[in-house]
Amino acid sequence: MNRRRRNTTIIAIGMLVLIIAGLVGLTWGNLRFAQENPGGNDFLPRWLGTRIFLLEGTSPYSSEVAERIQIQAYGHPAQEGEDEMRFAYPLYSILIFFPFSLINDFTLARSLWMTLLEVSLFMMCFLSIRAARWKPGIIMYVVMILFSVTWYHGLRALINGNAVVLVGLGLIAAYTFVRHRDDEMAGVILAICTIKPQVALIPGLFLLIWTISQRRWKMTLWFFGSLGLLCGATALLQPDWMLQNFQDVLSYSGYTEPGTPGQALSQWLPGIGQRLGIGISILVGIVLLVEWFLAARRKEKGLFWTFCITLVIGQWSGIQNDPGNYVLLFPAIPLIFSTWESRWKRGGRIVTLLTIITILVGVWAVFLLTLEPGDQPIQSPIMIFVLPVILIILLYGIRWWVIHNPKTWSDLLSEGEKSGIS
Repeated sequence: MNRRRRNTTIIAIGMLVLIIAGLVGLTWGNLRFAQENPGGNDFLPRWLGTRIFLLEGTSPYSSEVAERIQIQAYGHPAQEGEDEMRFAYPLYSILIFFPFSLINDFTLARSLWMTLLEVSLFMMCFLSIRAARWKPGIIMYVVMILFSVTWYHGLRALINGNAVVLVGLGLIAAYTFVRHRDDEMAGVILAICTIKPQVALIPGLFLLIWTISQRRWKMTLWFFGSLGLLCGATALLQPDWMLQNFQDVLSYSGYTEPGTPGQALSQWLPGIGQRLGIGISILVGIVLLVEWFLAARRKEKGLFWTFCITLVIGQWSGIQNDPGNYVLLFPAIPLIFSTWESRWKRGGRIVTLLTIITILVGVWAVFLLTLEPGDQPIQSPIMIFVLPVILIILLYGIRWWVIHNPKTWSDLLSEGEKSGIS
């Protein structure tokens, strides 16, 4: 027994050393990358805003702080057409940025932040595969992990330092806790996800409504309790932060790239683009209400399908958003692959591999071919549509199989052989 315990301890220590060495190596690589490649424009306003607030007591929503962020980013205050790079997040987000804001060197802070995001992408990949009940081989597991950090929406989030990666991990973690009936943890995590409320609102609302429909009230209580605690605690530090944050949010669409279908379509069809966008948002709302109503009677995999379609089409709800946040749509991909492999076996694995290549190369190709030149390359509004369209088609292509779970031809033949039917 002692020998077994000693061997277990040695193995655990060895694994810990490997993990620490891996994180150190990853951070070193990120540091080299950050030194040679400017970026981190999503991280910079939160890092510097938090730092100034903690060290100087100045509101991160103030024009003074916004100008200091712009000078660090551009070398001058933002000019017309440039992103104003305001703090914009709820004040309780400083709990996440606090450790990094203590680092004086932005490049070092950015490299450590990138390491956190990379680990979060790995974990989101793992949880998504588990939620999809997919059992890929070790090679496919490695392929999916590499895919999660190299596809357009994953790598863009890493380079920009977008905290949406943490929100995406939080949402799939909240779903996982709901599935395991740990509603208290789901509520707490969902409250933390509201650091980016525009992307957490609709999937979070679905989870809350579904648990209420199952008469599971704990998640709602813990969500609002945790959110109230976060808002109340930070109100002690900055009493009017919610009003200042609201003003930042209202001005957000005025200095950022198009973030809704209506805004994107208005650039191509100035006459009717905005109305078409409103029509898309109304249709999205109707589809979500129908799917949410039907979800009350769905089993586990059907529930996950509803969660995934909510993530995907929720991006077109009309709430100001950005394609840079689409990394949180990742959980839909393992669900699609899992369904194909369960239906088509070896053929499904081939289609899965081809689809990985198509999404990896195709989305990058669309981005590069439609890139708008400027002082900084700007992604085209077409990116609002590319990934959601692909995933909507594929998710509705597997909907019947996931929700109704009809038997495959091989299953039927197998049953026939067992019963003596030829």
